[in-house]
Amino acid sequence: MMTRLPTITFVDDASALQPVVLQGVRGFNKTLFPGHPSGRDLSIAICDPDSDEPVGGLCGRMNGGWLAIELLFVPEAFRGMGLATRLIAMAEEEARNKGCHSAWIDTLNPKALTLYRRLGYEVFGELKDYPVGSSRFFLQKKLGPVA
Repeated sequence: MMTRLPTITFVDDASALQPVVLQGVRGFNKTLFPGHPSGRDLSIAICDPDSDEPVGGLCGRMNGGWLAIELLFVPEAFRGMGLATRLIAMAEEEARNKGCHSAWIDTLNPKALTLYRRLGYEVFGELKDYPVGSSRFFLQKKLGPVA
């Protein structure tokens, strides 16, 4: 008996699709690395001092002995106060405490690139002309020995 092929289509809003794909990838990866502990998300918020509502912060994931800093945002009103440095330091400390030996981050922002280098991150890759006329840099940092 022949199985019918599924349809493939573009979607405008990935909010419903993304969790399905993410769960599928994570489930498949568990079959590749049985016994490997599950990853953990890491989120640190910058809260508005007047409302205590989140206005920025850091989102990442700890998995496979690595901290991936996926998103980092400091609102314009709070820049120049060392908050990005504090967020990264907090994330790195939590990652060390959870057994991570290294961290990585990527950026399009030349100022962020300078900051990450100052914090000990080293470029391991460059995607040229992303966006056209610029580059996206990938950086890594050793946090401790491999367990």
